[in-house]
Amino acid sequence: MTNRRQFVQALGGAAALGALHPLAALAQAVQQAKIYYGFPAGSAGDSVARRVAEKLGDTPYSKINAVVENKPGAGGRIALDTLKGSPADGSVLCLAQASALSTYPHIYTKLSYGLADFALVSIGAVMTHGLAVGPVVPASVRTLKDYIAWAKANPGQASYGSPGAGSTPHFLGALLGLNTGTDLRHVPYRGSLPAINDVVGGQIASSMTPVGDYLPFAKAGKLRVLATSGAQRAAYLPDVPTFTEQGFPEIVADEWFGFFAPAKTPAAVIAAASTAIQAALKDKAVAEGLLSVGLIAHGSSPEDMKKSLQSEYERWGPLVKKIGFTAES
Repeated sequence: MTNRRQFVQALGGAAALGALHPLAALAQAVQQAKIYYGFPAGSAGDSVARRVAEKLGDTPYSKINAVVENKPGAGGRIALDTLKGSPADGSVLCLAQASALSTYPHIYTKLSYGLADFALVSIGAVMTHGLAVGPVVPASVRTLKDYIAWAKANPGQASYGSPGAGSTPHFLGALLGLNTGTDLRHVPYRGSLPAINDVVGGQIASSMTPVGDYLPFAKAGKLRVLATSGAQRAAYLPDVPTFTEQGFPEIVADEWFGFFAPAKTPAAVIAAASTAIQAALKDKAVAEGLLSVGLIAHGSSPEDMKKSLQSEYERWGPLVKKIGFTAES
């Protein structure tokens, strides 16, 4: 398991590789970049990769627009494994959730990659998670308090799906169970949408996933979102209270998707990619498109990305220990 000193040392190296550099103007544009994304097409995070990819052409980073290749499975680790072995020439990036590099080191003793394998490029978008219920749960259950009462009375049905074991939504559900003394059975999926489909179809009672993936189902009345994990209410679900508002201040997580490149990618190339990605995220159409699926466009420097990763790594260490989850559990 990665200790704090190893993580911070790796983080410093990754940030150095990804730091903006005055030689950015000397970077030679790649013909076309490829962006790996570790979850299925159609999910909210997939929108980040595709909308940014459409804006990378005719920039100092890339001659034509990038293409997105989905590599779902293992909570996003397959995509990062693929990136690790890719050419370090700027032609390949990966969009990954922060937890894959800040939380996974606490739970996988044999994680096949480490932060030192990547260069940081830019944060892409911020997402909020939420708990939603479907037809298995009676229509009279309208609040988080109602749901906990129902779950305690129906332990055989009290299940929740997540995008994968060890994901942030998995841990938020686990903390909810621990903090309420409720046996909530976790059901891991390969991404959010399969979990949500099973909630809507009545195979499981609830799911904890990025809120953006719920929006079309919530608008159609096929599920009910009971709580969101942000520090404030989600702008696109203003009537849904946060976990904090409902008495659970520990269940807070605004997680981000960020762009990474292979380690040893030239600093000038990283700088060009970061600049192009940040410009794409400032585009009004891109920002509005991401908001429509529950994501807040948020570009960043590699240095700010580094600070956020370190903060998340330090926060989740004690929480993972409290939950008691490991890859072998």
